[in-house]
Amino acid sequence: MSPHPSSRVQKAREVLAGRLREIRKDAGISGRELAVRCRWSESKSSRIENAKTPPSDADIREWCRACAAEDQAPDLIAANRQSAEAHVEWKRLQRTGLRRLQESTGDLYQQTKSFRVYVSDVIPGFLQTPGYASALLSSIADFRGTPDDVSEAVAARIRRNEVLSKGGRRFSFVLEESVLRYRLCGAETMAAQLGHLLGVMDLQNVAVGIVPFSEQRAVWPMPTFTIFDDQRVHADTLDAASTLTQPSQVELYARAFERLSQQAVRGAAARALIADAVASLG
Repeated sequence: MSPHPSSRVQKAREVLAGRLREIRKDAGISGRELAVRCRWSESKSSRIENAKTPPSDADIREWCRACAAEDQAPDLIAANRQSAEAHVEWKRLQRTGLRRLQESTGDLYQQTKSFRVYVSDVIPGFLQTPGYASALLSSIADFRGTPDDVSEAVAARIRRNEVLSKGGRRFSFVLEESVLRYRLCGAETMAAQLGHLLGVMDLQNVAVGIVPFSEQRAVWPMPTFTIFDDQRVHADTLDAASTLTQPSQVELYARAFERLSQQAVRGAAARALIADAVASLG
């Protein structure tokens, strides 16, 4: 099989193959012995180990069983499944416009019961007003050169965000104070957005923490990420959207969220930071 046309996917395959190779070496067995234990051809072991053939879930389980490393199988299987999906370029996601991208996560939002969201750049999508969302999505569409369907995309985002008040879901947000200060829209629109944020903080199923500029950091500011239940993480970069599903990856982000959450102020102290940001708009 030829290398995957996506360099990101091929790199993920090579990383997985390298982990399988290390497991075999740690077990002290040859590729031939591994093949015997797995009851398949030696050439198959070689193709998997050299990232020529992506293994199935069953192959990974057999490989780990043969190397007495069954405990590593869940992470490896998750890595295998996400190798073709983990990094999806924004250009591909947004080539038909932004509305479809908003709608694409609808099922995931409906299925998730617990959301943990950390943001260091913009107001979380869940908490955006139509005006703020319109300014942000217009900026994204212009930067990426996508079809201009911002009005439809904003409407889709607001519909999607109805999960905030329906279905018994819980939301925990940690925002950097910088999010309150970045001017991504006009002063009036930003004031309305910050007022909406104050209102959302009254919801019983929503917890909002803000990490102040003045806080001595135990954890550095990070790129934005969202944890869906304890099953998957969405972490975005400038060029791609990453979906992480390996248990060790989810645990890593959960630990980061907990550390960041510990740095955040809540209640009256958080409201004071928002009020200061509103006052600065004048």
